[in-house]
This record gives sequence, structure tokens and C-alpha cells, in this order.
Amino acid sequence: MDEEYDVIVLGTGLTECILSGLLSVEGKKVLHMDRNDYYGGDSASLNLTQLYRKFRPDQSPPSELGRDRDYAVDLIPKFIIASGELTRILVHTDVTRYLEFKQIAGSFVYREGRISKVPSTEMEAVRSPLMGLFEKRRAKKFFEFLQNWKDDDPTTHQGINLDKDTMKAVYDKFGLEPGTQDFIGHAMALYLDDDYITKPARPTYNRIVLYTSSMARYGKSPYIYPLYGLGELPQSFARLSAIYGGTYMLDKTIDEIVTDADGKFVGVTSGGETVKAKQVIGDPSYFGAGKISEGGKVRVIEEHKVIRAICFLKHPIPGTDDSDSCQIIIPQNQIGRRNDIYIAMVSSTHNVCAKDVYVAIVSTIVETDKPELEIAPGLKLLGPIHDKFVSITPLYTPTSSGQSDNIFITRSYDATSHFETVVEDVQDVWKRVVGSDLILKKREVEVSN
Repeated sequence: MDEEYDVIVLGTGLTECILSGLLSVEGKKVLHMDRNDYYGGDSASLNLTQLYRKFRPDQSPPSELGRDRDYAVDLIPKFIIASGELTRILVHTDVTRYLEFKQIAGSFVYREGRISKVPSTEMEAVRSPLMGLFEKRRAKKFFEFLQNWKDDDPTTHQGINLDKDTMKAVYDKFGLEPGTQDFIGHAMALYLDDDYITKPARPTYNRIVLYTSSMARYGKSPYIYPLYGLGELPQSFARLSAIYGGTYMLDKTIDEIVTDADGKFVGVTSGGETVKAKQVIGDPSYFGAGKISEGGKVRVIEEHKVIRAICFLKHPIPGTDDSDSCQIIIPQNQIGRRNDIYIAMVSSTHNVCAKDVYVAIVSTIVETDKPELEIAPGLKLLGPIHDKFVSITPLYTPTSSGQSDNIFITRSYDATSHFETVVEDVQDVWKRVVGSDLILKKREVEVSN
């Protein structure tokens, strides 16, 4: 422990493992430590025994659920958007050689009491039960506009300036109803709330194009998922870091984050030994999570709480065309909330549970003092639930950029069932640590049907 490193990374969650892998590839000398004796942290995938030990320590898994080794149940449900930034990171780093991916069978949205497939092209919009005849015509024109847009050809702009006009102005231009705006903004552009409507339309345009291009890549849905669960992702990035010289230490208690007289990071103490580095990156649980540090500084605050319900089903979710996997988004306006509800379902097809078992995870940001009631609209869509495990976890966010003291803290995982917000955090931390944007090449990822 007497060596000095460029960066110490604390916690082996996906965000931290991506950063340690990328930094190692860039030639940084990285030491990666975790208090747990396994990889993944909050983003681990658990077998049946581990799952029951975590949620019901006094109960053994029931035999009817099958063999322990058949399960890899995600604590944090996330899907990878096929043309998204996580895909670019996976391919850029060649981490794909350690992983196999399978397509998620369907992407759905809840509207007016029913589940419907998310239309992603003008032809799907025409066939969609989400809209009436006249609204379908308007939606078709909207999607045609997006598809035909060329920055350097004003004849495709229809008088719209994506960098100045708000998304509301674009919706109004095509006369789209509020319900149509809901599924476009939340199920395609994947916004967490409606703040985007009053901002320039360019980012929303880019997000919708990302969704439709991801949809076109493999069909069925825009999402892919690693076989054997999301816990495979942090392990693969850890392997990448090790190949490029990164050092890993699991089961290491972190006693103290050491700073100098000016409050700048010096090193990390573990088991009475202090290892030094220029910078430290870590998940919020290593930095007080709302408590005042020795230097009198609150480094992390609780922004929200997230409720997640891991549900075992003996059937596909009704209304999803018997899909073996899917995402369902319930836009907040449909149920009178401020935040969307997300449902992610996988099955034995993805090597994460026994045959004829389906794992559905319902999640949202907590808004009241009765969080289980808040996810009731999502649970209701699942049909009969064989078993259920509920967790409520804080969503922590750092109080500063870290550039003044070289202490860089990641964010907790939010309620979304896709990785776009995780990658935004990776990009944000990277820029703060390295001082420049994370730029990646674009290549293909192979998936099995």
C-alpha cells in the first residue's frame, strides 16, 4: 500500500468501474477498492440465496423457484439503448469480448388505462392504438419532419429553428395532443419530467433520433441487455482496467479519506495503512452520504429517494404480446405524478432466472410518505405476483464538482430503466477529472435474437 497512484476509485458499481476502465486505457495508474467482497455494489446481480439474504435474512429461497445458480437478479434495473453512449463505451473499450447481449423484445408506454407499443416511425404511428385517426395524421407528419430534417437544408425545416424554438413550439406546430407529447417526451426522448418542453428543441430531436435509430438497428425494441445480468458489466470493466495495469482490492474497509491542510485529497486509509494518489473517485456511500466530514464539509446530500420492487412472475406481463422481456414507461401525467414509473422485465431467455419465471422490477422516485402506494399503478400491470422484494434507497448527489479538492463523487442510480442517465454521470465525472470531454468511436455491437 506504499505505492502512489494517479487515481483511487472507491466502489465497484457500474459508474465507478466504467471510469476506472476508461482511465486505465488512457494510461492512468488506477487503484480500485471496495468494502464488499464482490463486484457491482448497488448495481450487482444476485443469485437466489443472496437475494433472500439481503431482503429476508430469516427465510430460505422456496424450492419452487428452481436452482440457485439459475438466478442473477439485478438490484438496479437498466437496459442499454442500442445506439446510445454506453454502447459506444462498450465497443470503444472492446469490453464486448467479455459479454453476450440479447435484445429486449418490446418497448411500451401506458396511456389511458392500457399498455401500447411505442411507435417509433411514421408507419408505426399510423397503426398505433395510442391515437385517433386525426392525431395519427399529425403524428405521421411530425415523425416525417424528424426523419427528413437536414441541418444544411432549410427546405426541411418547415420554419422551425431547433436551437431557438422550444419543444412546445414544435409540438404546437404539428398540433400534437398532450397524450402524444407524453409518450414522445417520456417513452422515446426518455425525459424524467416535463421541464424539457420549455427548452430549445435540439436535445429532444437528438434523443428521438437516438431512439428511432436504436429501434431500427435490431427491430423489436431499441434496447439490449447482457446475458447473466447487469452484474456482468462492472466485472467486465474491472477486467479491462486490470488488463491495462489497474489494481483491484476487494473486501477493504475504507477508514478515512485523507486531506491536507488546504482540504485537498492526499490518500485513503485502510486497515491502518494509507495509500496516496492525486485524485479519488467514488460512490456517495464512501463520502459521508449527508454527514459532515472531518473537514467540516458536507460532500453529499440526499436529493430524492427511489423505490424499487423486484417481482417474480410466472407469466409475461399482460398486454405485452407475451414478450419475454420489455420496458414499460408510465408517464407521470397519466397518473397525476411528478415522476414517471418504470417497469423492466427480463426472463430465463437472458439467463437471469429459472425457466417459466419472469423478473419484473417497478421503480420510481418517491414523492409521498407512502411509497409503496406510489408504485401500485406499475404493480397492477404485472398481473399475479409470485413474490416481491421492495427497497427504498436514497438518491445521493455530490455538493461540489471536486475540482478544488480532487475528490470526485458519482451520483446514485435513479429510477429509470435505461442507462442514459448513468452515462451522463460518467461523462460529467470524466470531464471534471480529466478536464476534457469523453470522446468515443462508433462501432457495432453484436446481439443474438
